[in-house]
Amino acid sequence: MIIDSHQHFWKLSRNDYKWLTEDLLELYRDFMPNDLYPILNEHQIDKTIVVQAAPTIEETLFLLTLFDKYDWIAGVVGWLDLSAANFQQHFEALLRHPGFVGVRPMLQDLPEDDWILRPEVLKNVDLLVQHDVPLDLLIKPRHFPYILELLKLCPNLRVVVNHIAKPNIAEQQLDGWKEAMEKIAMYPNAMCKLSGLVTEATHQNWTLAEFQPFITHVVNVFGTERVMFGSDWPVCNLSGTYNDVLMILMENLPANLLGKDLEMIFGENAKRFYKL
Repeated sequence: MIIDSHQHFWKLSRNDYKWLTEDLLELYRDFMPNDLYPILNEHQIDKTIVVQAAPTIEETLFLLTLFDKYDWIAGVVGWLDLSAANFQQHFEALLRHPGFVGVRPMLQDLPEDDWILRPEVLKNVDLLVQHDVPLDLLIKPRHFPYILELLKLCPNLRVVVNHIAKPNIAEQQLDGWKEAMEKIAMYPNAMCKLSGLVTEATHQNWTLAEFQPFITHVVNVFGTERVMFGSDWPVCNLSGTYNDVLMILMENLPANLLGKDLEMIFGENAKRFYKL
């Protein structure tokens, strides 16, 4: 089974996508399941994980209605306010829905880089650990110190780094990023999505070679059992197509990978991580 571990849907009329503005021409329209399904069919992708794109509970509920309607949506990584006093109430309600598979705070958009370490947040993160619900980490390299502290405080928390932590691929900024990713990979409950790469490269003028050192390093430090393919569709449309995303990954994965390794990267790891 081939699983795309990271894609989005949105409907502009819902009005909670504050980051989505008219200047983002390729993205400023509705993207719904009927837009994605022909692409999945073309590339023989069996299922997807749809990830929140707005920091509202309404967004999570919207995505869960899509899960109920489309059997190829394998799960929803939703949003909940991890700093809220009523987090437990909303969290336990979502746990009753079979489509709810994880939580993603939009850490990259918060004014406090160390927000994840706030006492009230850590208290609610402990509920994730108790229920074995994973945390998707939408971070940039500036968040590394705080994520490493989080993993130190919560070693049993299962996390997955989104978009390889958004390094500056266009300028090949590997220093610091490589070392921090290696430290994160030392935690056995941490995984990494090979997603969101094309939008960190030289936009429309990217070359395949730009991605090679980043992909190779992630596979080397996490191993093939802890990385997973994600398209980041439709955000990827800013710099490439779904086909481009697949090509970038396939052309830059280590040449010595076996069929079993590819099965893990392109489906089995996501299935295990999200308990599909």
